[in-house]
Amino acid sequence: MVRKTAVILKKLFVDAHIASHPDTRRMCRRIGLPAEPVEDPVSLYQWINSAADPVARGKQVLFLTRNKGGFLKPCPGTREYTCCDYQILHVASFCTMDCSYCILQSYFHPPLLQFFVNREDLDRELTDLFAQKKTVSRVGTGEFTDSLIWEPWTDLTDYLVSRFAAQDKAVLELKTKTVNIEGLEGLHHRRKTILSWSLNTPAVMKVEERRTASLEARLNAAEQCQKWGYPLAFHFDPMVIYKNCEDDYRQVVKQLFARIRAENIVWISLGTFRFMPTLKPMIARRFPASKIVYGEFITGLDNKMRYFKPLRIALYQQMASWIRDAAPEVTLYFCMEDRDVWEKTMGFVPPPDGGLGRMLDRSAVNVCDLTP
Repeated sequence: MVRKTAVILKKLFVDAHIASHPDTRRMCRRIGLPAEPVEDPVSLYQWINSAADPVARGKQVLFLTRNKGGFLKPCPGTREYTCCDYQILHVASFCTMDCSYCILQSYFHPPLLQFFVNREDLDRELTDLFAQKKTVSRVGTGEFTDSLIWEPWTDLTDYLVSRFAAQDKAVLELKTKTVNIEGLEGLHHRRKTILSWSLNTPAVMKVEERRTASLEARLNAAEQCQKWGYPLAFHFDPMVIYKNCEDDYRQVVKQLFARIRAENIVWISLGTFRFMPTLKPMIARRFPASKIVYGEFITGLDNKMRYFKPLRIALYQQMASWIRDAAPEVTLYFCMEDRDVWEKTMGFVPPPDGGLGRMLDRSAVNVCDLTP
């Protein structure tokens, strides 16, 4: 039996404009903390930023509000690196877990847990998406937050799984580092929801991924979801280069395929650690035991610090060979890498103008029973 990942929540704030919304009242009852009304969020933002560690404070404070923009957004890729044309479902922001490398701690200003309760607007956007004539849509909630940290407080996952199950042109990917899967049991998902886990070595998890589930727990949860009929995906991203890391990553691949059937995996992504320069002092301050920012880095085409390309390619080639040996037919791809890396690792380059997206669409059609 898998156990839930612990969540520490100390304060609850509610946007006064949505205080009477049914989802607001429902979540407040489940959370069980006194709700403090907020007329103007600027004061809340200032309070978060006044902390000695705003990131730590922001992970313990939840602000219930509404999404004033669109829920569906294209993945913010860059033209210099191959993008998968993913669609982000922006249902919430930030995360209760604490990973040293997480871009969200410097992406959001201020860093603050926010959940958007205006589901009626989300529902309209999903209706429009499902009505499009586009062949396949790949949608995920794990870009701006972890997909399953919200399980103790909301029925969002139940709602989304049901909405996607009622159509045949789109898949929903729920990406997580938790094991909060109890609510998934018994849902009529029709294989239109993909459960996906970020994986890394135990050495990286121990130092860099606070309050996340262990590798063993994540694989246990994935195996349980497989028994419930869900298709799965895995993301080795960010891989970290350190002494003897190759042996550690090879063991993770072995553990993965000892538990999970290759034919049930929709895709596996690979990506090495990269970061904006502004993240370096934050990691050094918040994670003094971390050494990840002191590797051999150069400035990439997107102005992020990336491992020296020969080092990336060497690790990618080994990872790809181990995965191919275990599962020759599994769709394997890079998250935000250039043509040279693709050619030297995979032996091909996805065609421009959406070639990678079309490759992943085909995999979704084959594994998730979509209508092409």
